[in-house]
Amino acid sequence: MPTHSETRKLPYTAQQMYDLVADVSAYPKFLPWCSAARIRSRRHEGDHEVMEADLVISFKVFRERFGSRVVLWPEQMKIDTEYLDGPFRYMKSNWTFREAEAGCEIDFFVDFEFKNAVLQGIIGVVFNEAMQRIVRAFERRAAELYG
Repeated sequence: MPTHSETRKLPYTAQQMYDLVADVSAYPKFLPWCSAARIRSRRHEGDHEVMEADLVISFKVFRERFGSRVVLWPEQMKIDTEYLDGPFRYMKSNWTFREAEAGCEIDFFVDFEFKNAVLQGIIGVVFNEAMQRIVRAFERRAAELYG
């Protein structure tokens, strides 16, 4: 059950970074191993928005689609993701964004387990490096968009 938690300080506004992470349909343009994204549905529920989305992850011979529910909390500047279907036993992630001096602070947390023990073992070896690459990809995308 790998987990990864990271806090980053970036020279962009919390709103800019929230918008970037909330734009799930753009993930294939910049996220490593993300080859496709499709929004299944979107609905507003009071102070938040619920989006159901599919991502296709491709890595060497591994290619899997998984669905997730993404809850966007614009007032609280946070994004929660939970697993719906695909190759995981479970998966959840959280992003929070706070204004800080000369930019913003971002907290990122992910916890997941694959159904397939062999795949889980392979990912376990490179998990932290993979999560760091994903966070860096968001940073590079922010520099392209806002830098």
